Amino acid sequence: MRINVIGGGLAGSEVALSLADFGKEVMIFEMRPARKTDVHQSEDFAELVCSNSLKSKSLDNASGLLKEEGLLIGSRLLEAAHRHRVPAGKALAVNRETFAREITRRIENHPLISVRREEVCQLDISGSVNIVCTGPLTSECLENYLGELFGNALFFFDAVAPIVASDSVNFERAFVADRYSDTGDYVNCPLTIEEYEVFWKEIVSAEVLEIENFSDRFLFERCQPVEEIARSGKEALRFGPMKPVGLTDPATGEEPFAVVQLRKENLSGSLLSLVGFQTRLKWSEQKRILGLIPALRNADIARYGVMHRNTFLDSPKLLNPDLQSKDYQGLFFAGQICGLEGYVEAIVSGRLVAINVNRFVDGRRTLIPPKETMLGGLVNHVTVSGRSPLRPVYANFGLLPEIRMRDKREKNRRKVLRAQEQIEHFLEEVRK
Repeated sequence: MRINVIGGGLAGSEVALSLADFGKEVMIFEMRPARKTDVHQSEDFAELVCSNSLKSKSLDNASGLLKEEGLLIGSRLLEAAHRHRVPAGKALAVNRETFAREITRRIENHPLISVRREEVCQLDISGSVNIVCTGPLTSECLENYLGELFGNALFFFDAVAPIVASDSVNFERAFVADRYSDTGDYVNCPLTIEEYEVFWKEIVSAEVLEIENFSDRFLFERCQPVEEIARSGKEALRFGPMKPVGLTDPATGEEPFAVVQLRKENLSGSLLSLVGFQTRLKWSEQKRILGLIPALRNADIARYGVMHRNTFLDSPKLLNPDLQSKDYQGLFFAGQICGLEGYVEAIVSGRLVAINVNRFVDGRRTLIPPKETMLGGLVNHVTVSGRSPLRPVYANFGLLPEIRMRDKREKNRRKVLRAQEQIEHFLEEVRK
């Protein structure tokens, strides 16, 4: 039976490599470079477009737990991510260029994977197994097809932060530290109260790029453009992406009034991305506004921030907990198109779908991860317990069944222990 993977992002790359390693022949379709997107910079598979961070590695964090589960169930991309990591404190950040190149090389050279660089506008539902992994940047023709097939394709907007050249940062007005530490992997650009007030005043009145239907569509809260956050109140940035908590400016010996953090984009640190500074400001305005930050007054912007349309399905109506269509047997979905927001969420869901497609093709029953695991909690939310229409969700401890106790840290610790026990039970099922 032919297996088609549509989309060469994180989820699609994970599905293709995993199925090939299971001994299945796979055809992967990727429309780039014939058809470009608003945010991709290359034609590589598994390109990271919004940030180079896969978030926290710590088991105190829900994303850290999800990473552990993904590695345990055999994620090929998470294994690769660790080989291409760059310093980022407690986070797992990668050199996005070398990471994507490795994944591309492995896909193009795998004897069981065939690559077709073309846009897919419809699916052979009756004669093939199809895994749709087109993520947030589904092409218009495929989105229209899915809309006709289901009548429930939705979309919202997402934004990307600018990247600057590190040699253009004024380090006399910046310092390196993690929160609560004098040493670390983040470059911190402090602002005084006067500098912050000028910055806030200018950003709320800056010109933005007009986007059709922007005001009446979904806007995912974790990717709110920085200018939208600023418009919600004068102090909003100081409690959001510009919060100074836990940082001490060595020039003053005090906590800054506000701070902009920069994170390494590559191992050498020659490129730095602005943490939490997704934006839809016009490029000329981005240059002007960033110049109001003392350390970035003469910053060389290597890539401007952009906003793009994201597609996702109303999964509670359309998908079973194995991420297979309720109405069309052999049609699976993985990644952000299911409403699973985030890099790691996309990757681990791709591994789960590969496990289930492998079993489906072999005539075995598909598997559903326990809802006590972070993967199971995510899948349960977007297919069973989530509201319709769906809002995208990322890994968080609130997805897991409650444990009654007041101490939040201890409660989450027990959730982690329970999840670790349950993922082992799930692995026993996978190995059968």
